[in-house]
Amino acid sequence: MDLEAKICYCFHVTRRKLANFIRLNRPKVASQLSECGGAGTGCGWCIPFLKQLHQQAVDGGETELERLSPAEYERRRAAYVRAGKGTPPPGATPLPPEG
Repeated sequence: MDLEAKICYCFHVTRRKLANFIRLNRPKVASQLSECGGAGTGCGWCIPFLKQLHQQAVDGGETELERLSPAEYERRRAAYVRAGKGTPPPGATPLPPEG
């Protein structure tokens, strides 16, 4: 996924915003990424990806995000929310239609 891709659909946080936050603030733990526009504090879908981005900043390597298209990422998030695993807050990006 490119830098303009949304990682946190609840608070509209892009990969670029997260990359800049990591570069400027050098968070010691992944949970500090929530300070970047509230990422990870909504439905919870993006938390594993935030952890991967933090780990990538610490020791390099690749994240699952490199292998996912934005459409697939959005589809998986929709399935996660529809399965009752998280509730997006008001103002979150709406889920795509089913089917």
